[in-house]
Amino acid sequence: MIVMKFGGTSVEDAPSIERVAEIIRARLSLKPLVVVSAMGKTTRKLLQAAEASAAGDNRTTLGVVADLKTRHLSEVRRLVKSPDGREVFPLIEKHFDELKKLFEGLAILGEVPPRGLDKILAYGELLSSAVLTDALCERGIATRLLDARELIKTDDRYGSASPLFDITNQKLREAIPALIERGVVPVIQGFIGSSRDGATTTLGFEGSDYTATIIGAALDADDIQIWKDVSGLMTADPQVFAGARTVKLCSFAEAADLTFFGAKVLHPKAIHPAARKNIPVHIYNSKQPAATGTTITAATPRCANLIKSIAYRRPVTIINATADSSADGSRFVSADDLLRAFVDALAKRRIQPLITSVSASNVVIALDSRELRHGGRDLIEAVSGFGTATAETGRAIVSMVGDGVRSEASFVGRVFKAIDDTELGLILHGSSPITMSFVVAEEEVEKVIARLHAVFFDQLDPQVFQ
Repeated sequence: MIVMKFGGTSVEDAPSIERVAEIIRARLSLKPLVVVSAMGKTTRKLLQAAEASAAGDNRTTLGVVADLKTRHLSEVRRLVKSPDGREVFPLIEKHFDELKKLFEGLAILGEVPPRGLDKILAYGELLSSAVLTDALCERGIATRLLDARELIKTDDRYGSASPLFDITNQKLREAIPALIERGVVPVIQGFIGSSRDGATTTLGFEGSDYTATIIGAALDADDIQIWKDVSGLMTADPQVFAGARTVKLCSFAEAADLTFFGAKVLHPKAIHPAARKNIPVHIYNSKQPAATGTTITAATPRCANLIKSIAYRRPVTIINATADSSADGSRFVSADDLLRAFVDALAKRRIQPLITSVSASNVVIALDSRELRHGGRDLIEAVSGFGTATAETGRAIVSMVGDGVRSEASFVGRVFKAIDDTELGLILHGSSPITMSFVVAEEEVEKVIARLHAVFFDQLDPQVFQ
């Protein structure tokens, strides 16, 4: 069997869903299970409505909800016309009635608690999965709509929950194989799950990718297909460098580093379940289903290019800290003590550092600015008993990933020559044998990527790039 995940732009309107239905039909012999994201921009709209409700802006909330309801009903009317395919209409009404009550609760509460936000955001996937299921049935494809909240069990870290794999795997194996053997296509929401006590949780940005690989690994799928609006992994983000090219072949290790350092083509955790079971992951373009796409596997042929892709993260905040020891030697704080204080403080805030560097008395940490409160001041205060620290904002991390990083002695020199007029901050080379990262000013990202791309992708290995 195979797992097919379709992203928000792949199901954004009726023509897109028509195209998805034909993509699924062409693979019925492979026994597909379908994972679906919310229709494009729905999650963002639900977040906007939640924030407006908490702020007492009822007019904005009602406007957003009305637009979302009209959009979903309009698209489904274009897709589902037979009398037997009308289950989706009362389900859409039910979901929007529930949403209305949740938004009314936020207006009374005056804030958006993480648990409440996860419950609200889940409706994007609940709606799109209902629409897709009836659209497939209308076109003669036997389907069954499943509720991910009953199958994907997680911890209670709202907004970025982690699966409880033992429970999840058991539930998936009990619910799905029999359906597939009967020729039914299960449709399940990506991005969402539930805690042990049944509270709705979400898996984080691009969490539907993660759902797909969790399910694929649990069911020992033959293939996991991620269908998006791009033709696979690219040599750079095409939004910042228009000349980016498709990477046809990539290893699990390369894909994991690229997603960690900002490549938006996959959820950062999505590679790991597939890698553990050695299940190939394919990234395809739903708008160009015949395109080659990207194949991610355990091992790939040796590439003539030193790197596969250039990723970036921004905005980034750099915390520079110095261990504080007394002048008379009565109190000694080592960099290790300071680092432990940072690790504890970050763990309590559930923040993962992007880069960490430690010297005899200094600790430097790079963090995603969007995860920090007050520019990191509370984090600095939390470790003030161990040393002094400052925060530097407006930074970015640029990372080059590929097997050639560890095998070519001239690699570092070529990097520095390409960007010799760029002021570099923290440099990390060696913690991952296939990745080199460095910190630059946020506004330098486009220039740096363009220059690096010109050097390392001036000629392309045809078996790896397209």
